[in-house]
Amino acid sequence: MRKWPYLWTGLLAAALVTLIYWLPHSQSTFAEWFPKLRAPLYNRQGFAELLGSHVLLVGASSLLCILIGVGLSIFVTRPIGRDFQPLLASVSAIGQTFPPAAVLAIAVPMVGFGFMPALVALVIYGLLPIIENSIRGFKGVDSAVREAARGMGMKAGQQLWRVEMPLAFPVMLAGIRTSVLINIGTATIGSTVGAQTLGTPIIAGLVNSNPAYVIQGAAIVALLAMLTDSLFDLAERKVSAYKYADQ
Repeated sequence: MRKWPYLWTGLLAAALVTLIYWLPHSQSTFAEWFPKLRAPLYNRQGFAELLGSHVLLVGASSLLCILIGVGLSIFVTRPIGRDFQPLLASVSAIGQTFPPAAVLAIAVPMVGFGFMPALVALVIYGLLPIIENSIRGFKGVDSAVREAARGMGMKAGQQLWRVEMPLAFPVMLAGIRTSVLINIGTATIGSTVGAQTLGTPIIAGLVNSNPAYVIQGAAIVALLAMLTDSLFDLAERKVSAYKYADQ
């Protein structure tokens, strides 16, 4: 489907909408698939509501990851912060080695149950790919290009926003893509501390030995991740086309 990226993205979007609409009416189907279950359809909350909460959590955490990750990467690639680059790489790598459940257990006593501990965990988990790729992107800018910008009389801020950022953006975007996809999957565990996500039916299914609930939640998460990945693929194609058209 790489030849028809718009068609593939449209099909994924249509599949996600269809699944959200069909699930509340799928009682008989799941009863047939799982005849031993007394309640084969998760109906404590609407799937559309859970999808909205999940997207909100992932969106908020990803925005914070971008702001923090790109900001720190800019700092450590300037002369004033270059000495902190190894420390930043080490801290962000250590943050991602912590199990998500442990991060939630530490965050709950500080910020309580619900949305906030899940947000903290996702920000910690999503930072590494953005920091790594942003630093790589800035370091990949040819020094001759920087010299040319300086020769044209550009100040440091102008060089950053008008020269370095556009050149580093394709690499940076790949890191953002990885970070967002990680967060879509990791957000499901936020339901263990009271956050409303698509992990709620999955956790309920695991606790009550109800595989139908797990399938219902996991199917939406998988389609959401595939659709998001496809949208990032379109964005990267646009950026590449603009880059080559500009050369």
